[in-house]
Amino acid sequence: MVTLTRPLLPLLEEPGELCCAPLAAAPLTEADADVLAGRLKALADPGRLRLLSLVLAAGESCVCDLTETLALSQPTVSHHLKVLVDAGILRREKRGRWAWFSPVPGALGALAAILGAVAQPTATGA
Repeated sequence: MVTLTRPLLPLLEEPGELCCAPLAAAPLTEADADVLAGRLKALADPGRLRLLSLVLAAGESCVCDLTETLALSQPTVSHHLKVLVDAGILRREKRGRWAWFSPVPGALGALAAILGAVAQPTATGA
């Protein structure tokens, strides 16, 4: 069982390749909106957020350790990890009979850059 303590999630890594322009820079195309929505949906589940937190804290994690830590069934953990891999947030490496997961460098930073660049309201009148 893995027991980890750490500060807040490292959400502001060096930004990787952005899927689209920051939200305030220009309206999203339909294709960009689909990509961004898929990545955000992957993060919008409490179980996946817990899994992501564990993987980020450890740097990489074996699916066998994650199943035990979360007290979830192996198929449930594997499904959640597949969603995070398909969204480009985690990567999977097969080692023997186990799959190991690690963060995609810059993936969370890229999402933060897209969402964080919001227009500042302009001051009007006195």
